[in-house]
Amino acid sequence: MRLSGKYRTLGQTVGVVLVMGSLAWASVPFYDWFCRVTGFGGVTGVADAGSDEILDRTIMIRFDANVERGMPWVFKPLVREMELKIGESGLAFYEATNPTDRPIAGTASFNVTPYEAGGFFTKIDCFCFEEQVLQPGETVQMPVTFFVDPEITRDRDAKFVNYITLSYTFHETDLPEDFADLAASEQSN
Repeated sequence: MRLSGKYRTLGQTVGVVLVMGSLAWASVPFYDWFCRVTGFGGVTGVADAGSDEILDRTIMIRFDANVERGMPWVFKPLVREMELKIGESGLAFYEATNPTDRPIAGTASFNVTPYEAGGFFTKIDCFCFEEQVLQPGETVQMPVTFFVDPEITRDRDAKFVNYITLSYTFHETDLPEDFADLAASEQSN
């Protein structure tokens, strides 16, 4: 039995839509995996401790801070740049203020540029690993501990990098349930 032309075209269209939807669904986890493996897109490394090797060569680390459109926090680095020896652990602080009259939760996404340096910028501890909740009028200083892996000097592309920029963007998220319940009870009183 042969299908008429319109049913064949409809079947092909549905098939294309299903394939494209499947590819779109799989693209986010695949891209995340690809960036973590290759360091593409400025994805950083993570370590439990600093490097065992510290080189005489230095590198300048720049710090950048942004908030997503509509996020009411004021967010900035306390120091705009620092020079470190490659392999040496650094400690930088970012400051966030909630100028509103309500608690606000946020999470930070990050980026490292130039991209070829991303896989060599290694975080030991970072505020970006967990959700932050700021009460009305609250200001907090949030640390990030890091080092630049000495392997950067042996990489074909990254060995010429002299500056690395660590950039964070805070995004507003839903309040955790316990904070939301507390905020609601305070507003009703």
